[in-house]
Amino acid sequence: MPTFTAFTTLPGKPAAERLGEAIERMEPEPMGVGVFEIEDGSGLWEVGGYFTEAPDETALAVLSVAFEAKPFVVSELPETDWVAKVRRELSPVAAGRFFVYGGHDEDKLPEGAIGLRIEAAMAFGTGHHGTTLGCLRALDRLAEGGFTGKNVADIGCGTAVLAMAAAKIWPDPVLASDIDEVAVDVAEANVASNDLSGRVRCVEAKGFDSPVLAEAAPFDLVFANILKGPLVDLAPDMAAHVAPGGYVILSGLLNDQAAEVIEVYTANGFNLIHHEMIVDWSTLTMGK
Repeated sequence: MPTFTAFTTLPGKPAAERLGEAIERMEPEPMGVGVFEIEDGSGLWEVGGYFTEAPDETALAVLSVAFEAKPFVVSELPETDWVAKVRRELSPVAAGRFFVYGGHDEDKLPEGAIGLRIEAAMAFGTGHHGTTLGCLRALDRLAEGGFTGKNVADIGCGTAVLAMAAAKIWPDPVLASDIDEVAVDVAEANVASNDLSGRVRCVEAKGFDSPVLAEAAPFDLVFANILKGPLVDLAPDMAAHVAPGGYVILSGLLNDQAAEVIEVYTANGFNLIHHEMIVDWSTLTMGK
């Protein structure tokens, strides 16, 4: 079945969200619409629609003018077995003591390594992205330094790979939360696949806004591998939910965004302990 995409950019979140809603009402109807901030400091947002039929390019042109957006770029994607493609191209990843792999690479798990099984269909959060890799290395670094997490949360958990990594090395249960219901379902499936049911609890929440998280706080370690904007917004809540002497591991940041996040978290009572850059991406370890 062919897939068509239509993408544009425009300034400002409100206008981008309204454009996304307008695309949802198009005929033929898109099978999905995405609205994302471009994390390069430009203030631009990307809006895109995915279609199983060629979209109405006249309607798209009208929308771009109405919302003062760039002209839509329409493309037809080739039919591809994406899971098979990812399996071919994504090799297992070693991050300190951790080894992230898909089920098709189970025979490659090194002796003595801590395996984290994430299926190839879930490409973000497999450890191949510099942010996930950086967070796993930061966790390994803390553990090597003698820290033991007794009350750990993974905020914006995605595949829950970070929560599972903590649960694999420490005995106490770990909380994993995400704002997206589908992500929570994915996290729960991964937890079960790694035999961690009962050890990692997955909840749907925006930031710390959950009775489960409120009751469990304060935490001695919190992961937040999200984006710069949400990390900055989350800083006061992070300070309120992390125990004195606790740590945060923050990522989802481009290297040139790290200084702003460090400044905001320092103002909220955290000190920078380690800053790792992997290609374009930064991971921060900060202590309260």
